[in-house]
Amino acid sequence: MIKSIAREAGSRSKIAVASTIKEIDPIGAMIGQRGTRVMAVINELGGEKIDIIEYSEEPEKYIANSLSPAKVLEVKIMPKNKALAITPEDQLSLAIGKEGQNVRLAAKLTGWKIDVRAPGAEKEEEVEEEKPETKKTNKRR
Repeated sequence: MIKSIAREAGSRSKIAVASTIKEIDPIGAMIGQRGTRVMAVINELGGEKIDIIEYSEEPEKYIANSLSPAKVLEVKIMPKNKALAITPEDQLSLAIGKEGQNVRLAAKLTGWKIDVRAPGAEKEEEVEEEKPETKKTNKRR
């Protein structure tokens, strides 16, 4: 069953799927034998890319899956419906996507505000949150 869909028409879609029957692979069922089902939809949409990911009740796992095809090392759940996804350095641009498309669709799909960082970079975010009086405009990059 389809749990959620996020789409940027003409470009890319992300679909979260789950199965109520343990023996059925939801992603495999959506793709079809040798990709026939998903290819029919891709052709109908004029070649739009479709990412099919597995839905999970656990927000950390769901967010990690939603950033596919990038590999996620860890997801930290933050206050106010925010999540911090830690990806290997070489997976960072893949997780973010062209012009931020992958992370934008993942956020729309999951309903979470997702921040993608490399290992070590997440410590900077925690320091910034602890010192709210520091203005970001004064920081040099």
